[in-house]
Amino acid sequence: MENQVSVKQLVEDNEFKVFVGEGDLANKFVDVSDISRPGIELTGYFDYYPAERIQLLGQTETAYIAGLGSKRRTQIFQQMAQPQTPMFLVSRDLTPADELIQVAKEQHIPIIGSKLPTTRLSSLVTEYLDQQLAQRQSIHGVLVDIYGIGILLTGDSGVGKSETALELVKRGHRLIADDRVEVYQQDEKTIIGEAPKILNHLLEIRGVGIIDVMTLFGAGAVRSDSEIELIIHLEQWDPKGNYDRLGSGEQRQLVFDVEVPKITVPVKVGRNLAIIIEVAAMNFRSRKMGFDATKTFEDNLSKLIQENSDTDKEG
Repeated sequence: MENQVSVKQLVEDNEFKVFVGEGDLANKFVDVSDISRPGIELTGYFDYYPAERIQLLGQTETAYIAGLGSKRRTQIFQQMAQPQTPMFLVSRDLTPADELIQVAKEQHIPIIGSKLPTTRLSSLVTEYLDQQLAQRQSIHGVLVDIYGIGILLTGDSGVGKSETALELVKRGHRLIADDRVEVYQQDEKTIIGEAPKILNHLLEIRGVGIIDVMTLFGAGAVRSDSEIELIIHLEQWDPKGNYDRLGSGEQRQLVFDVEVPKITVPVKVGRNLAIIIEVAAMNFRSRKMGFDATKTFEDNLSKLIQENSDTDKEG
């Protein structure tokens, strides 16, 4: 079944005003993020009318409607008010036409209002619906915000992800999700992660139990969601393992249609994972800004080799 958002949820989450249809809010659903601003439909052309979309009426549409006769307005609104139409949305605190109110009551379609300008309102609702209707998947891991960078910690159960997250919170960073991370693709380049509602702000520490991070460390220790910019995979140290020592072996993990940068950090007794992850975050940000220590090392090494080669030739 496709994702749906009830009109009731949309209204409550965005603090919209209900003109008509308070009792119908929970029975009407939105299943597409596209919004329709009826223009040609107001002239009577309905061959390609997207009835399943939210119908947004702004100042332009309202002014045009006002110039029509009452009978014509009723005819237009009756054609717009289809069974699959989830709601009418009116911007700028404009008052809906009497004929629209009457038709909406007859067809049990809510009329919702907002004080926002039409373009801003359209962007707000589209972004909200994109998020709510996006395909989601659950990833086993811990999501933390380190210096403003969303980092997903993955690894086998018991490797120390939650304990590391607790240490990072104590060091001033923020927890988004522990154990299960709900992820969705926001756009072509962005993956967003958040906690399932039942696990919001909670962290499980073996031997201690479940703790509420916001209660113990304050509201500044948590975030509701974050872009996942880097995946750090924790794995038990293997003496025979081939670990990247220079940082030149770039890994990526595909999440939906986005390739997320990934590094693997071996775990063994005595390694301070919190500090290592902090440094990994700073190094990642440094690379994004164009400063690559690995490249600098390789350039210096090439220069040294060239200098030695020139010296040998002279000798």
